[in-house]
Amino acid sequence: MVRFAAMTNSRLWDRAASALVVADGERRLPEVVALPVGLPTVQQLFDFMRDAELRFATLRMRITERAITTRGEEATEFDVTLRHPGDAKVMTNRPGEIVGGQYEAWISDGDLVRTYVGAHKLGTERPVRNRPRGLDDPDLPGSAKVYEPVTALPMETLPDTFIHPAGYCQNVLATGALTIEGTGRSADRAAIRLRCDHPRTTEVVGDRPDFTIRVWVDRETGVILRLVETIAGEVTRDAVVTDLQPDASLPPSAFDFTFPTGTTLIY
Repeated sequence: MVRFAAMTNSRLWDRAASALVVADGERRLPEVVALPVGLPTVQQLFDFMRDAELRFATLRMRITERAITTRGEEATEFDVTLRHPGDAKVMTNRPGEIVGGQYEAWISDGDLVRTYVGAHKLGTERPVRNRPRGLDDPDLPGSAKVYEPVTALPMETLPDTFIHPAGYCQNVLATGALTIEGTGRSADRAAIRLRCDHPRTTEVVGDRPDFTIRVWVDRETGVILRLVETIAGEVTRDAVVTDLQPDASLPPSAFDFTFPTGTTLIY
């Protein structure tokens, strides 16, 4: 077990948008090819995680999340299919609910995003949002920059966090006291276990110094395999990858989607 003191503002890891290596003027390559033998430092681990999506051309992933909410325990499953550059499909469903009704779809080809919510039979079809201009300004500090994915996923979702972990490392994990707890296995894959105590400290009423995050990081690709959040030792969220297939063989119809009959389109 390797412990690291809580990071201060001057020592935050702020390399989410740094060191993008380009080959042949087009394809980005990971800066860190592989983790060192043994346990890495937090800096090495975060640098490795940042470039996770650059280590495969296609991906299949399934995530199962269990979270404690005001309505009790809720379970959600995410099925992700990805092909660089641009093609992605994320299907979200809640096990135990009505078959074929309570699901959501998010599909993108890099130019157009289509969404569908089965519970309300509502769909959207819109161009991909333009990124804010000026984010590549060299005068901006690293903490003000964001990772630009090769293939975008729905923002602020578990698939995006697990496959594009750079922002999560910079904006959440790097704000707490970090401990490399050792190695382990998740989804039948070798993993590095990282613990983060008291991230996003506010020092005001409502702050939870007993809030802890643990993540399991895939040693081969850098994607997150498991994320567990606890408050006062009680698990409030447990999201785990149950299937991970980097460079998976995908059928031609992998990203096909047709809006069901009766869908109301919102523009």
